Amino acid sequence: MKMAAACCALRFQPRLGLSFLPALSLSNQISVCRLCLPQCSQKIHSPAATSQEKSSGRSGGLASPPTIDRQTAIDVNPPRGTRDFPPEDMRLRNWLFQNFREVSRLFAFEEVDFPILESEALYTRKAGEEITEQLYGFEDKGGRRVALRPELTPSLARLVIQKGQSLPHPIKWFAVGQCWRYERTTRGRRREHYQWNMDIIGVFDVTAEAELISSVVTLFKRLGLTESDVGFKVSSRKVLQAVLQRYSIPEELFGEVCVIIDKMEKIPMEEVEKKLVALGISVEAINGLLQVLALKSLPDLEEALGSAEDAVADLKQLFSLAEQYGYSQWIQFDASIVRGLSYYTGVVFEGFDREGKLRAICGGGRYDHLLSMFGGTDSPACGFGFGDAVIVELLKDKGLLPDLSPEVDDIVFPIDQQLQGSASMIASRLREKGRSVDLVLEQKRLKWIFKHAERIKASRLILVGEAEWQKGMVRVKNLSTREEQDVKVDELS
Repeated sequence: MKMAAACCALRFQPRLGLSFLPALSLSNQISVCRLCLPQCSQKIHSPAATSQEKSSGRSGGLASPPTIDRQTAIDVNPPRGTRDFPPEDMRLRNWLFQNFREVSRLFAFEEVDFPILESEALYTRKAGEEITEQLYGFEDKGGRRVALRPELTPSLARLVIQKGQSLPHPIKWFAVGQCWRYERTTRGRRREHYQWNMDIIGVFDVTAEAELISSVVTLFKRLGLTESDVGFKVSSRKVLQAVLQRYSIPEELFGEVCVIIDKMEKIPMEEVEKKLVALGISVEAINGLLQVLALKSLPDLEEALGSAEDAVADLKQLFSLAEQYGYSQWIQFDASIVRGLSYYTGVVFEGFDREGKLRAICGGGRYDHLLSMFGGTDSPACGFGFGDAVIVELLKDKGLLPDLSPEVDDIVFPIDQQLQGSASMIASRLREKGRSVDLVLEQKRLKWIFKHAERIKASRLILVGEAEWQKGMVRVKNLSTREEQDVKVDELS
């Protein structure tokens, strides 16, 4: 019974890390030790029973009742709408981000970053914006309203204002950062995602938009996508503005109208019309607006608005530049594209998959008045945001995801345990020369070593054996050709 008592006592020592033992319910007065069942049975007292014993003067074999550490099992899945990145997913993420950065480098953009936690006021611009309703906003311990950033552009605007006149123009910055939005999760839509942004500040002309679209086309090509797989829908906020002016609709309603129009593909047309009526827009104006938004060609737009309209001139210039860049087959005019954010002022565009299976791949446009919304001086600006989730789904559908294995140059394996230090020296020398080295840290069989090398696709296996080491050499096996030779340690590279 002493052995059983000792065993049972162990289960109540949480610091010993015996978490594999099942927890006991405090309501049970009798518990059978799972380790020594059925040899022992030990009485466990609840706090109430212990109190009764003390008051009655009774005492048991234990000086005091054990404290039971009731550990609650946690959900091992990440919160809904978020992701873990195990090695294979991290390799894919790094590959995509490297492409983001390489394209940005090719276009001579400089990388910046911002805090993931920002002032909530950066995002609460206009009522009705979907992004405002999706904020992860809260009050911090200092009583300040803050939010996890849902997008990167306001942070960029804040930094530009902070730096002031010290920044040489035009500014060409890019960023790759995590964003958070509390929205319904679907394929390609999560509550957290990473976003690639490129922005140009200080250029009035649509040459800036043409350059930005060219950068996205360059990325698509690098990823193996063609104009038959993806395209861009292009329009201008000025189209909508011209129609509203024609029907004498107040300018202050412009932002709210844009938010409603942006939902045209998400809600029934009757609901769109109902929301516009609620803003006080006449049926005649709604009909005229919807007729223009249905246009799909620039000649039709020019006929509807007249060639003198700025929107027509901007779009004609943009499509002309697309011809010069060589991506005219990638873009098409679609008057219904307005984008849902209130700060856009001119040309807007969205990247889409031509099969229509996924949400927008990317989106952007001109936002000439964003800086003044935060107290700065207005400057012409445009940019885009490109998320990581939709593009991965598209590449998966097209069979274009790369086979990304761990990148290991050498495996170093000491055949004899006493040569572990020598193997460590070889690994250090190779790492100093820039090679990726997997040093085997425990004794393994050669069969395991070869399987491991195949799994991580290592280039070479370096065997540190007693006979070779005595000669100042190691055995080097090329794992692709299966050739092997003894190489002097000083000549190993």
